[in-house]
Amino acid sequence: MGRHFEVRAAAMAATAKAKSAIYMRASKEIYAAAKSGIPDPDSNLALRSAIEKYRKTCPRDVIERAIEKAKGGSADAYIEGRYEFLCPGGSYLIVDTLTDNVNRALTSVRTIVTRKGGKMGTVLYNFTYLSVIDFKGKEEDMEKIEEALIMADVDIQSCDYEDGVYEIQAAPGDLEKAKEALKQLGIEEFESAEVTFVPNDYVSLDEEDKKKFSAMLSELNENEDVQNVYHNVDNL
Repeated sequence: MGRHFEVRAAAMAATAKAKSAIYMRASKEIYAAAKSGIPDPDSNLALRSAIEKYRKTCPRDVIERAIEKAKGGSADAYIEGRYEFLCPGGSYLIVDTLTDNVNRALTSVRTIVTRKGGKMGTVLYNFTYLSVIDFKGKEEDMEKIEEALIMADVDIQSCDYEDGVYEIQAAPGDLEKAKEALKQLGIEEFESAEVTFVPNDYVSLDEEDKKKFSAMLSELNENEDVQNVYHNVDNL
């Protein structure tokens, strides 16, 4: 699989506490997307994308409850935040939050990272914002896949194949166009399909820094205010 796919997979914790946090994350993001427009995925692109993002990691009832909550006129409001960190070994970290308490979110995220040797700084320029789609397929289909994406006017940044999995990187506004073009080829199941930050370069940490970084990611993944985590470490 592509390196970016592996880096994202390595950041996913499997603990019960982390799984509960994922459900909360999904619920907030889907609720916020539903509140931003019509609470119907057929008419609300943001909602459809949020549902697709969590479809494989959350039970259907978590998704449906979040949509029903928005339909019911709940007054809950969540504020987005983004924090950037320089971490040991030349590693970079971006943490997105979605919270009803900005001060709590900032304090908790900063505390988690600084305890593991990180410090706040500007790192966003080390990442590129892209649509990334991973799916299983046959290598001999690459030309057909690339042609379909080009014909759909998708701005392709890269098309890689490794270990039976394609990774398509495209302009951030072309996610839905790319998915639709692939579906026209009969590709219905995606390992992942999202707009995300992709590192321009990756680093490998020594054993001590890797242990600290892994522990830090686990704490962030379990935090109720953390929505997304991006980094450039490839040997976790």
